[in-house]
Amino acid sequence: QLQASGGELVQAGGSLRLSCAASGRTFSSLTIGWFRQVPGKERAFVALQSRTGGNTYYADSVKGRFTISRDNARNTVYLQMNSLKPEDTAVYHCAADSTWWRTSMSGADYDYWGQGTQVTVSS
Repeated sequence: QLQASGGELVQAGGSLRLSCAASGRTFSSLTIGWFRQVPGKERAFVALQSRTGGNTYYADSVKGRFTISRDNARNTVYLQMNSLKPEDTAVYHCAADSTWWRTSMSGADYDYWGQGTQVTVSS
């Protein structure tokens, strides 16, 4: 089970840190991804970190501004978002992929999803 938190209203140029807390003892074996969705649009990949933390990937739109990290001891993944833009406004979901051999940017490959947290960036 995953639970995302940390979303709120922030001004453009500001920062937020989202958290994704996971229950269960297999957290360290999961690739964790962040995705976002705007009403009327498809869900979009944001960032992911492999189960060991050795590989991270970002969408081009957030490279250099967002950083994903994980603390396996706390069963938590973070998404640090800096230099936020109005176009970053979305519901952000964290998700987990239990297939050990891949790191996928496709939401269809993720087995478990959190409920989402709203991020609103005002101009």
